[in-house]
Amino acid sequence: MKILALDSSGLTASVALTEDDNLIAEYTIQYKKTHSQTLLPMLEEIRNMVELDLATVDAIAVAAGPGSFTGLRIGSATAKGLAFAMEKPVIPVPTLEGLAYQMYGSSDLVCPIMDARRSQVYTGIYEFAPGDREKECAQDSVAQSTADEYEYDMRVIKEQCAVSFDEIAESLNHLGRPVVFVGDGIPVFRERMREVLRVPYTLAPAHRNRQSAACIAALGRVYYAQGRIVSGAEHVPEYLRLSQAERERAQAVVTYRRMTPGDVPYISKLEEQTFSMPWSADSFLEMISKEDARYYVAERDGQLLGGCGVLMIAGEGNITNVVIAPEARNQGIGTAMLQHLMREGDREGLTAYTLEVRVSNAAAIHVYEKLGFVSAGIRPNFYEKPAEDALIFWKR
Repeated sequence: MKILALDSSGLTASVALTEDDNLIAEYTIQYKKTHSQTLLPMLEEIRNMVELDLATVDAIAVAAGPGSFTGLRIGSATAKGLAFAMEKPVIPVPTLEGLAYQMYGSSDLVCPIMDARRSQVYTGIYEFAPGDREKECAQDSVAQSTADEYEYDMRVIKEQCAVSFDEIAESLNHLGRPVVFVGDGIPVFRERMREVLRVPYTLAPAHRNRQSAACIAALGRVYYAQGRIVSGAEHVPEYLRLSQAERERAQAVVTYRRMTPGDVPYISKLEEQTFSMPWSADSFLEMISKEDARYYVAERDGQLLGGCGVLMIAGEGNITNVVIAPEARNQGIGTAMLQHLMREGDREGLTAYTLEVRVSNAAAIHVYEKLGFVSAGIRPNFYEKPAEDALIFWKR
């Protein structure tokens, strides 16, 4: 089968044509011009060079996101236009999976990182494992031949997401396996890698560290065999996070208030989903009833986003809990919620705040340090499941 593939999700623009397991042509460039100037001329050049009859193409594979908002729109619009004109399906390939496929067959974990700005990366964690020859496929010949020919399956360990580099580094440290990085985030976060990673790591070489439409086509063939196709009308890019204007608008309507008994079931559920040793609903109910405790929640349009609490002892505040809903992370809500807690504590006469955090929780440590907390020691084996030391932080 013939697949025409497009990738304009990052700084690189790439177009490729494959037929079965053969790469017929690929045109990739990363040099100053915008994708609106390059993508269609690149496609036309390939069409002319290989005398391609577009009617013979079976499907359009496209890097579906995340990535540059503008780049994704250009790639998506081009794929949709071709699909409509040719009456062919679209194979949406997640951008991070396409990047990870550059390292097909690697024995290490593969972690693609794209610079998402605002101190974040688009990332995920993947591995290649021997394919299961006994797995069931669709009954058509393309699906069967694809399953037989591919020696490795790419497995998703962590779904693509937009997080701080420290957060993905924490996940890699927890997995404890060697990792290879690929993507345009490498030069941006190279120094941070040296500081926070505790596992062996390597960096993909130049010919494998950027987007490639050939990889989108190759992985697209696998997904086509699995039935992961949509029509041109159905395809939409996967931006993964809101645009800056949308984030600012959403951030503006977040409010902070005292926790009530009605909030406790949701907050305790968040604890269960987030921590290995969560607080129970009864523990929260007991704490919010205490005279010397203050617990707060973040809320947007009636939806709870997280909670935190402080126990007040002799003019000092022991911050006992901070938990944020997955969909509300990396938006500054946790930071703002803690700032609200400390402003209220200051009004009640608190002059210092303390808390404990796992030594491996780099993302949380970064937030606390940004708020002015300073490490004052270690409590050995403070945590269980797994056993780990705690850093003691103070803000005076």
